[in-house]
Amino acid sequence: MDKFEPVVILISFPSDGDVKAFATALVSDGEAACVSVLPEMESVYRWQGVIEYACERQLVVKTTRARVQTLRDHLKTLHPYETPEFLVLPVADGGDDYLEWIRGAVGERNSGESRHKG
Repeated sequence: MDKFEPVVILISFPSDGDVKAFATALVSDGEAACVSVLPEMESVYRWQGVIEYACERQLVVKTTRARVQTLRDHLKTLHPYETPEFLVLPVADGGDDYLEWIRGAVGERNSGESRHKG
C-alpha cells in the first residue's frame, strides 16, 4: 500500500455546527488538500438502540493515506460527535495532475500550489 496514495474520507457534521471552521482547520493544518461541504441532508440512523434523525452536512475530504491517522486523531479533538463518521475510501484512478495536486497540497510532493480548486 502506497502511503502517498490519494484517498477520500467521508465525514458527517451537524448542520448547526461550524463546518467552515472545521474544514478550514483540516486544510490549513495540511491534513487535507480539499474539503468539499455538501448541502444539508437528513440522516436516519440507530444510536444506542434508538432510531435517530439529524440534519447534517456531508464532508468529502481529499488527502493521502499518509495523512489518515493524523486526520483521525485531529477529528477526535475538533468534531462534536462522540462517534463521528470516518470512512476512508481508496481512489482507484483519477487525473494524474489532480492526484499529484492532492499529494502536493498535503506536503507529500512538491509545493501543492496549483490553479486547481477542489
